[in-house]
Amino acid sequence: MPTRERHSIPFMLIFSVSLLLPISLFAQAPKIPTPVEMMAGHDRLFFQMVVTKKFAPESRFGFLSVSTFSTDYSNGMENLDLVMPVMVNYTFYKNIGLVAGTTVNNQVGFSPLAGLQHAFANREWVAVSIASFFLNSSRNVELFGIYEYKPKLSTTFDLYTRLQYMYIHGFSLNQHARSFLQLRTGLKKEAFSFGVGANLDQYGPEKVFKPNYGVFVGWAFQ
Repeated sequence: MPTRERHSIPFMLIFSVSLLLPISLFAQAPKIPTPVEMMAGHDRLFFQMVVTKKFAPESRFGFLSVSTFSTDYSNGMENLDLVMPVMVNYTFYKNIGLVAGTTVNNQVGFSPLAGLQHAFANREWVAVSIASFFLNSSRNVELFGIYEYKPKLSTTFDLYTRLQYMYIHGFSLNQHARSFLQLRTGLKKEAFSFGVGANLDQYGPEKVFKPNYGVFVGWAFQ
């Protein structure tokens, strides 16, 4: 059993800064692929798949699902984690839209949700920020973001970096419920990416901290 400790991660600061990123840096978004990633860490195995699609090329409606799963190598049930929001979005002004759907999380359970989304992408950048409200008795508020930077290093390789986070606060009890911060850095060649990463997870009102450091590989399916 890994040592657990309290630790504080500035999720609110990260979210605020992400919303202030100048939109003018980003050109018209190309077709977004479906990235799948696996990370073998010192403590747990992690898997993620991100699906972002439009219903039609010119449609204002789209679909977003971010499925993450992790487990320790001894198959301990206390270290089995699942986070899976499934949302439909409607873009009403440039890159800003409404979202509605459901989320499943082994720490806070199942709930319908609704909120706001800001999303944009170009050759070097992908950025998605979502603020949503759980439509059940928990009155949870969730902040979620994915930010990738992929500049060219040579004719063969790109730099691959990603910051991803989630923060859930329960207003019914006014306490932290679940959060994570994921960091990746490595190289990308066409659809294939690889490198080193860190998953920093926190659980419950005590913010029990469970870090996981390792190597990752990913593939962006078209």
